[in-house]
This record gives sequence, structure tokens and C-alpha cells, in this order.
Amino acid sequence: MDKVAKDNGAPANHGRKILVVDDEPNVIRSLTFVLEKEGYDVSVATNGEEAMAKIQESKPKLMLLDVMMPKKNGYEVCKEVKGDSGLSDIHVIMLTAKGQQADREKGLNAGADEFMTKPFSLKTVVDKVKEILGDGHESKS
Repeated sequence: MDKVAKDNGAPANHGRKILVVDDEPNVIRSLTFVLEKEGYDVSVATNGEEAMAKIQESKPKLMLLDVMMPKKNGYEVCKEVKGDSGLSDIHVIMLTAKGQQADREKGLNAGADEFMTKPFSLKTVVDKVKEILGDGHESKS
């Protein structure tokens, strides 16, 4: 019955770690806000290299990954994660302003679980996160 951390009243976040990877501060801010409000443990990276370091440091359950970023793009990060047997179970939702079918196919071929085009509805992103992580049965606020 150790599901709730008594110190702060927040639920234990096992399996609820999410890494938001984007180089746009407004996207990071809005995604972090709504995901933390839903009880997820959110960490942030602003480029592909930082994302790989954060993944190694504290393996998230799911990653929201921008495609166009400095140092290492989202396709490269996704391919690297999905190609590593110790990390391949991390779910990846790719976020991009590039909405062409070829871009979507490239993301899915890199191993992404989902591909969402910007601008996106925050509710749609949260619903997709819940669906992928199996949290869809929880309250809808």
C-alpha cells in the first residue's frame, strides 16, 4: 500500500516519467504544465544530445520528441533509442511542424509510436499519452 508518497501527497510516479524534448520554450512550458497537472513526472531536454543524456540518466516511460532540433534531430534520437535493447521500450510521440506524409512515415519508420503535427491541442496530446501509457481509465478533468 505504498502507492502514495506521504511526504507530498503526490502519487508515486513509477511508470509515469515523461521526457519532453523540444527547442521551443513555449512548447516545453505548455506541455510540462498540462502533464504535471495530470500527475506525470516531467523532465525536459532542449536538443537531441541532451535528450540522450537524460534518457540514460533516468529512463522515462514516454518521450514527446520534436523532430527539428539542434545537435541531433528527433529522427536520430528516436532511432538511437529504439535501436538500444535497454531503451527500446520507451514510447515515443514525435511532434513536428512538418506534417507531410513522408515525414510521418520517416518518424514511424524510426520507431515512433505516434506522430503529431504542430500546432496540436494539449488535450489531444494528453489523451494520446494516457492511451499509450494505459492511463485512459483515469478521471478526465
